[in-house]
Amino acid sequence: MSRTEQKEKRREEILAAGLNLFIRKGYSATKTLDISQAAGISEGLLFHYFETKEKLYEELIKLGISGPQNLLNNIKGEPLEFFQTAVKEIFNYIDTTPFVAKMFVLMKQAGCNDAAPESVKKILASNNIFSVSVEKIKEGQKKGTIRKGDPDALALAYWGSVQGIAEQAALFPDTPIPDSEWIVDIIRRRS
Repeated sequence: MSRTEQKEKRREEILAAGLNLFIRKGYSATKTLDISQAAGISEGLLFHYFETKEKLYEELIKLGISGPQNLLNNIKGEPLEFFQTAVKEIFNYIDTTPFVAKMFVLMKQAGCNDAAPESVKKILASNNIFSVSVEKIKEGQKKGTIRKGDPDALALAYWGSVQGIAEQAALFPDTPIPDSEWIVDIIRRRS
């Protein structure tokens, strides 16, 4: 393994340790010493990778936004297909990569955390996944593939279900992941 690969592996280990602690203890209660010990490194080495706990937290929040945005930006096709592909991909990631399920927990906590750093609050404010979904629902309603109803409420029902399943999988890894079509049925128009 090259030096660059070793550095990247160590960085990922630090992110995973930070993520685990942030979702279990919260941002305020997690100390840099906790993170360095969980990652199996010195606190000084932790600061070599991330200047502060805030910078580590920011990086996790950026990952929590960019991952889903990249996924959703690459889905093409009719609106109902968009939602089918999104939930199928997300559930696949949740089932195979525990880090992804834990990110759902972190993002929810960060959005509700008054103690979150201002820099994180600004990053979270830039997240537009929900508004993109509302527009897709409106488009699907016009095409007759998505059920009638308030687009905001339908998006909330869809994403709330995904969120709940991800949180359950993060906290209880043996939780079975439901069939993605069950989630799509929340918004699918019935004939």
